Amino acid sequence: MIKSPVTELLNLESIPFDVIEIPLSEDKKPIRNLEELLQSEGRDPYSVVRSLLFKTKSGKFILLAVAGTGRADWAVLRKHLGERKLRMAEFDEIEEATGYIIGAVPPIALPDNIIIVVDQGIADFDTVIIGSGILGYALSLSSTNLLTLLSDADKGQFVKI
Repeated sequence: MIKSPVTELLNLESIPFDVIEIPLSEDKKPIRNLEELLQSEGRDPYSVVRSLLFKTKSGKFILLAVAGTGRADWAVLRKHLGERKLRMAEFDEIEEATGYIIGAVPPIALPDNIIIVVDQGIADFDTVIIGSGILGYALSLSSTNLLTLLSDADKGQFVKI
């Protein structure tokens, strides 16, 4: 069993989840063929919720939680946030802002100053896979439970189909 702020939150809320072990490569990076691993375990590789971190010109961090293959629609995101400029957070900013390292960033159990927006496509999956907060592990849970935890986040269509 692993322990992180993510698993602690899920346990606190009595939300069931499965831990998925993701083998790390020799250089301690998550394997590149995560989709193959998930398929071999009978899991939908498109059900992975990616946590994309952006930074606004005013210095705010925005996390977009998105599942599937869609790409972030920058124009829609900027308009929704009322921001004229937006960029992807840089490598060192991600851990500094979220407290998690790249490859383990969850869409939940984040610092309060991060604005979370959720793409409605997450609801298309019965079960989703999220970062566990610990490199080498992911968590599988129902999308309904994840969306309940994200009930305060803005929801909309933030990806290009």
